[in-house]
Amino acid sequence: MGHGGNVIEELTVDHREVDGLFARIEILPVGDARRREAADELTMELIRHCVAEEMHLYPAVRKHVEDGDTIADKEIADHAAVEELLKELEGRDADDSRFDDLVARLRLAVSEHVRDEEGRLFPLLAAACTPEALDALGDKVRSAKKTAPTRPHPFAPDTPPANRILAPGTGLVDRARDLLSGRGGH
Repeated sequence: MGHGGNVIEELTVDHREVDGLFARIEILPVGDARRREAADELTMELIRHCVAEEMHLYPAVRKHVEDGDTIADKEIADHAAVEELLKELEGRDADDSRFDDLVARLRLAVSEHVRDEEGRLFPLLAAACTPEALDALGDKVRSAKKTAPTRPHPFAPDTPPANRILAPGTGLVDRARDLLSGRGGH
């Protein structure tokens, strides 16, 4: 979270970090409690990433990319599906019979979304925006990730202006809950 560079570089590094978190879950023995901890970290990273994209990336896609509304709507729908899976995974222990299935379904959904963003959306955005605009978007995304929620809220607004107003407050509450519970504190 918060790597530097333009928006495409920032989000691509996030994608690789998420891949690493999935790999960490998968190498641990089935039922190991550390899998739950890794799933919590994965959830936190995915939620922050999704919120930042919804606040800044997708509005830029709508504004600058041809057929940007259709592209942004599809990406937001992908996020909604991921967030539903995260919500279902949230309360499950690593030895729960559904845990591994949910992680596998989540990995598939995230992988498809990443492939679409990196293969289609990012090149279109790069062609439509100046390097300076991409750098400014990178700064906005990094800033949004600092205050974004860390837990799934599938019914929260995912488009401006409501998401920009509510996400920081929700993020503050989530981070307080994380601190009190020890969630994500390695």
